[in-house]
Amino acid sequence: MSARSLLFAAALSLPVLASCAAQDIAPERTARGEALLAQRLAGKVAGPPVACLSRYRSADMEVIDSDTLLFRDGRTTYRQDTNGSCYPRGSKIGYTLVTRSLSGGQYCDGDIAQVMDSSTGAFVGSCSFNAFVPFRQP
Repeated sequence: MSARSLLFAAALSLPVLASCAAQDIAPERTARGEALLAQRLAGKVAGPPVACLSRYRSADMEVIDSDTLLFRDGRTTYRQDTNGSCYPRGSKIGYTLVTRSLSGGQYCDGDIAQVMDSSTGAFVGSCSFNAFVPFRQP
């Protein structure tokens, strides 16, 4: 087999490899994620879900795992369990959440979020938001 035909065969196999890798990005709550979520919500009680949340303080967002985010607003913590996995499994360092919102300065139920690798500019995951569940001290 010539070098050219080997290169062509390798190029044909790349989409198959990429699709297999994409299947590895699955929502998975690790023991560490469970412990972190329990710690952040300890002593708080869930309230009725809200459709939108102001996004004026994105620094108050915390990634628990690939499909769970927490947003803090004063003494209230909002839990977001996304549709789909925003973040790939493993490290979340160096990733940026990019949202597309029809509601201006808010995150809302149904908004699309993508995660971009800050070093390459490549998108590595996407999801959509559900309603936000507020957790407050009783």
